[in-house]
Amino acid sequence: MSNKHTTINTCYGPIHHHILNKAKNIKLLICDSDGVMSDGMIYHTNNGNIIQRFNVRDGYGIQCLLKFAIEVGVITGNHSQMLKDRCSKLGISYIYQGQSNKTKPLNDIQSKLHLNEDQIAYIGDDLIDLPVLLKVGLSIAVADSHPMLLPHVDYITRMNGGNGAIREISDLILIAQNKILRDFSGNLDDLC
Repeated sequence: MSNKHTTINTCYGPIHHHILNKAKNIKLLICDSDGVMSDGMIYHTNNGNIIQRFNVRDGYGIQCLLKFAIEVGVITGNHSQMLKDRCSKLGISYIYQGQSNKTKPLNDIQSKLHLNEDQIAYIGDDLIDLPVLLKVGLSIAVADSHPMLLPHVDYITRMNGGNGAIREISDLILIAQNKILRDFSGNLDDLC
């Protein structure tokens, strides 16, 4: 039996060995914003303000990646001051807003960091993400992605966008790179 069809048990359930092999090489995770970093909902207040919801666990996952020198970037089609502030707070250096063609910022980040495609993971949720997903070493869709996207990715998260999907991916990358354990033993030193 080939390794491609074997699985490894993790706290997120069984993960195919070939996914973990791809995750071993990752030096950059790029995220879409709406529907990935947030739950895809936009709340309008009576004052005309727009509010987005971000998940603290996802933020912690991003900080863990950065702690282990794995860069994080955001490429989104929208503009949001809240997103800019969130990225700044988390330490994300690469943020591209208002991008209808996401391959251009992908190429820009890739060039700045001198990475090949196999060293980049991208997590998206809709068809606008497909051109980028087809260019990276590890392509990921959140569980509640547009259904037409799912056949084109390497991995579909068990968690929905804005509800722990980024944390799931950060853990998967760090598990694959032996930077955290795949099962939490209760020892806080096992965490990032």
